[in-house]
Amino acid sequence: MLLALKLPVAALLWLVWWASRPPEPAEPEQRDWQPRRPPYHPRPHRPRPPRRGPHAEPEPAPPKRVRARGKRLTVSH
Repeated sequence: MLLALKLPVAALLWLVWWASRPPEPAEPEQRDWQPRRPPYHPRPHRPRPPRRGPHAEPEPAPPKRVRARGKRLTVSH
């Protein structure tokens, strides 16, 4: 039973030692390739608003107001 309890403690100590060791020196990377740029896609232009002024059509009239009328409710007991 003592061996079963010591194994997790030993594994934890090994894990802490492995995580706290200094990192290995990295090799200088060799870059012999050029990065690819994404293709250029221009953004579409927004449509122009209609021209207003003395040489254009007047502004359209607003729509008529319509009120919906439903069937009148009656109270029945």
